[in-house]
Amino acid sequence: MIHCEGLVKIFKTEDLEVVALQGLNLNVQQGEMMAIIGNSGSGKSTLLNILGGLDRPSAGQVNVGGWDLLKIRDDQLVEYKRNTVGFVWQNNARNLLPYLSALENVEMPMLLTGKLDRAYARQLLEWVGLKDRMHNKLHQLSGGEQQRVAIAISLSNRPKMLLADEPTGSVDTATSDQIMNIFRQVNRELGITIVIVTHDLALAGKVDRVVAIRDGLTSTEFVKRNPNLDLASIDSGVGALQEVHEAFVVVDRVGRLQVPKEYLDAVGIGGRASMEFDGDKIIITAPKTLEGENNNES
Repeated sequence: MIHCEGLVKIFKTEDLEVVALQGLNLNVQQGEMMAIIGNSGSGKSTLLNILGGLDRPSAGQVNVGGWDLLKIRDDQLVEYKRNTVGFVWQNNARNLLPYLSALENVEMPMLLTGKLDRAYARQLLEWVGLKDRMHNKLHQLSGGEQQRVAIAISLSNRPKMLLADEPTGSVDTATSDQIMNIFRQVNRELGITIVIVTHDLALAGKVDRVVAIRDGLTSTEFVKRNPNLDLASIDSGVGALQEVHEAFVVVDRVGRLQVPKEYLDAVGIGGRASMEFDGDKIIITAPKTLEGENNNES
């Protein structure tokens, strides 16, 4: 569904140039539910904006659902955003029209494309647990309920992919769990690819795969050891991530490893490293010094 290779995004002003993505690699399969984690400024929101057609990439490759987003024309971009991608924002005001009811909000994207399907709009609101609230105005709904309306809106045009930017960042833990359960249900029943951007590691145990981004580069992947593990059996938090996920480093097309810096720092590896192959595994150690050999292994 998503293929990014060497993806670069540079923001320029008259006297400043900021490299937000500097050669990022990412592959996401159709029907996968995955999360992208990283600290503020790591480039994760920039990546999401590019995948959503809101920003244009500067260089590299980025293909989503058969669309080449580096070469796409403006008129094609409109079609792409209407039919391929749905977006859920942390600030749900970006999804919602406050003077309409929940049902009217879900129907609005359908009206804009001339494909009103009121039965499907009602079904979406039932899926997100708002069957009895669909005729309420937004001011009559809680923040969590408004976010669930936003999820229904993002699905109204039957997109192939759903992008969610910090979808649980402004709600309490119970509502966060409810929203993640909705994402999982939609993923299973509709087969929609879901990409969630977050800095919250507690969400990592609730998706199929986690990709960590540092300094605009894909650095580490965490893949669930048991892909059939039920959502309800996974506890939230970092402990769950360590328990049910296996970590992988990214290898680019010329064989370079993107090893997280904290791993290298832990074994005293700085600008260079020693490496040997024993037939079964590659051993990376700090380089030998004049005083003797350093046997720390990474």
